[in-house]
Amino acid sequence: MDKEQFLPEGTFGKTEHSLATLEKARASGQILEAKAILCDSSHNLVVDLGDLRGVIPRGEAALGIREGTVKDIAILSRVNKPVCFKVTDLLRRDQVSRCCDAPEAFRPGTLSDPVALLSRRAAQQQVQEELLSRVRPGDILDARITHMESFGAFADIGCGIVGLISIENISVSRISHPRDRFTRDQPIKVVVKEIDREKKRFVLSHKELLGTWEENAAQFDVGQTVCGIVRSVEEYGIFVELAPNLAGLAECREGVRPGQQATVYIKNIIPEKMKVKLSLIDAFDGEAETALRYYLPGAHMDRFVYSPEGALRRVETIFT
Repeated sequence: MDKEQFLPEGTFGKTEHSLATLEKARASGQILEAKAILCDSSHNLVVDLGDLRGVIPRGEAALGIREGTVKDIAILSRVNKPVCFKVTDLLRRDQVSRCCDAPEAFRPGTLSDPVALLSRRAAQQQVQEELLSRVRPGDILDARITHMESFGAFADIGCGIVGLISIENISVSRISHPRDRFTRDQPIKVVVKEIDREKKRFVLSHKELLGTWEENAAQFDVGQTVCGIVRSVEEYGIFVELAPNLAGLAECREGVRPGQQATVYIKNIIPEKMKVKLSLIDAFDGEAETALRYYLPGAHMDRFVYSPEGALRRVETIFT
């Protein structure tokens, strides 16, 4: 499996599969994807394959379910979403009850209609093993946000295998919660920061892909009036985000709150101090949208130097 094939759920593309396609996938061990449409009372997942349906038995619905290390909410939350899987068998409807009790899962039809027996667990196990053996710190992967907590965002880096992006690694511009930067199910890019192969955990980062101070500052000129987002209000001034990896400091003003939109005048840009001095024109409530612009060096980076040449301090990440 190439690193390009470490696809998050929801990015495989094709979700309808013929009987011939399923038979071929069973023989080759190919990972497929389709939409889960129902979770029955026994927590088996029913998958819509197009002309026929498939069943993922509860114990095959996610890594950790059998062992009790993952709760069943991991199964319930997949309803109405794509799931990856391997085809383990093709059965008649009357044979399915031997594997799992899912009588309410099927359309009206004859007992001889084919049903695909699927395993998400097997797909996840293969991808997890591939990630652990082939991916190294500094590798850049496609990912998809699965859920967010105050301390960071969790991202699917392949078939539902997740890694954590801690809040300080989301962007250089500080945010109060990951939802200030991401939305659930958002496709993003990540760089692998650390791998704990014993615990099978992936630590991810994001800020290194959003450009250096110099690359971000090059988007702006002294004398411009631009929009931004208030990120923090301190005693000595107001930090306004101009881009996810660039913020400037404006003077204090009463009534300004984090999260507000801002209109600012750029008074000065000082590369050696990595500072942008601003004058606050206006701050107001409203829905702020920040588009992510990635500066990708390729499929891997050994180090990322945020600070410009000649800066008074050096800010960098070294991937080892």
